[in-house]
Amino acid sequence: MEREALPDWVIPPPGGFTADDFLRMRGLPRHTELIDGSLVFVSPQTMWHTSVLNLVANELDRQAPTHLRAVREMTVRLGERQAPEPDVAVVTSEAFGSDPSRTHFQAEDAVLVIEAVSPDSVERDREIKPRRYAAAGIKHFWRVERDGDRTVVYVFELEPANASYALTGIHHDRLKLTVPFDLDIDLGAVWRRR
Repeated sequence: MEREALPDWVIPPPGGFTADDFLRMRGLPRHTELIDGSLVFVSPQTMWHTSVLNLVANELDRQAPTHLRAVREMTVRLGERQAPEPDVAVVTSEAFGSDPSRTHFQAEDAVLVIEAVSPDSVERDREIKPRRYAAAGIKHFWRVERDGDRTVVYVFELEPANASYALTGIHHDRLKLTVPFDLDIDLGAVWRRR
């Protein structure tokens, strides 16, 4: 029995892939990310994951001031060996509309990044990715988790003195904030048709 040849991207070069290598790769599975020079593949999404991200992305885009836009599942190049795909990002309108064929944003384009935790992404979404986002200077980070039938949003803001995120709130039923802009999201609406 002959083994099928593996694609070139299966075997990383010495030292791992760079973000430039990653952004040129074709044929990768959907939602592949580059973290610390390694390719990360994600498992299929659950209905909760999809529903909560639809709600949050739609509400963020609807409520954002005109200079900002929300976008789902677009790569953000953070540095030489980092190109994760946040579940939702709020980016500048200038970056959002600058090129309809774009495949990624730069860290400086992003005002807020959001990760919805799945069983296979707990460590990445709680520990690894927030550290990488903070090191890249993205000012706001939210982590969305499921607690039984409820959706919980953990809100973090960059503390510039130590380039890490500080927790500013835990929201269970309603997400009402004034930063990065005035925002009010009914988290109980995850399962309701809008």
